[in-house]
Order: sequence, then structure tokens, then C-alpha cells
Amino acid sequence: METKISKISSVILITAAIVWLGGLNIRAMVGFDMLQMGTLDFKPNIHPYVERTVFSLVAQSSIVIDIAYGIVWLVGILWLKTTKLSVRKNGWLMMSAILFYMFTPVEIYTIILDLKMWYLDFLGSNDLVEFRKLFIHRLGALSGVPMIAILSYYTIIVLAIFRPLQYNLTSEKPDDK
Repeated sequence: METKISKISSVILITAAIVWLGGLNIRAMVGFDMLQMGTLDFKPNIHPYVERTVFSLVAQSSIVIDIAYGIVWLVGILWLKTTKLSVRKNGWLMMSAILFYMFTPVEIYTIILDLKMWYLDFLGSNDLVEFRKLFIHRLGALSGVPMIAILSYYTIIVLAIFRPLQYNLTSEKPDDK
């Protein structure tokens, strides 16, 4: 029987994770639409007003995504502490926690870049060159490690569904005959 705190934290965790991962996908689709396919070069025929609007959307969505990530991070720790599941008996849970928390430094770095874009959007100038530099720097940050992190986050979903390496105490060992 799970505790009340564990149940509430699991609902918050799942909701924030959906907002966070869904937001990552939407932000990527909006941002990559300005680039030529397979490159980090901007499409030449984008009107400056449209480009500025897209940068504003990316900045605003980044704040929502970063807040959702922070909630997932904190509530994930709370859930791990209050759940009756043991990481020793549930290998999938241990792998999921390692995959998620291992990329915390990467996420902190990209959150700093997101905050710079937000600052530039709301308090800075309308200079598209600065937005372009920051946007390309954000996409190329840490030589693709953020993309590896995203793939790891989706691996966590697969681990939670299929639950490999789960030790079952109720199963009986076959007799050696």
C-alpha cells in the first residue's frame, strides 16, 4: 500500500513530466522550422518579424519547460523517498533514476542558456543577430549531449512500462530435479 504522499507525488511527477517532455518536442518543432533541413543555417526567406516571433515563442516555452523540469527533479526525489518500491529489487527504477539525475548538469547548463534567451526576449534588445547567436549556441550546446539526454528520458518511459530487472519475491524457484 502506497502512502498518500507517494500517490500525490506520483501524480504531480507524471503531470510535470508530460508538460516537460511535450514542451521539449513542441519547442524543437517550432525552433527547427526556421533552419534548413539537417543544418544549423537559417532559411534565407524568413521575414524578420516572423523570426522574432519564433524566438519569443522559444523563450516563453523554455521557461515553462524549465519550471516543469525543476518540478520533475524535486518531486522525483520525494517520490523515490516515499514509495514502497525499492531500487534494489526494481532494477528498472534504479536505471531510471540514474538516467534522469545523471543529466542534471547538462540541464542546468541549458537552463542558463534558456534564461539568457528569456532575458534577451523580455528585457533585452530586438537585435535578431543576438537571438540567432544564442539560438545556435543553444542547439549546439555541449556537442549534442542534450540530445542524448532526451533519448535517455524516453528510455525511462520504456523502462517504466516494461520494468526489466524486477526481482519478484513471490515467484518460486524451480526445483532442481
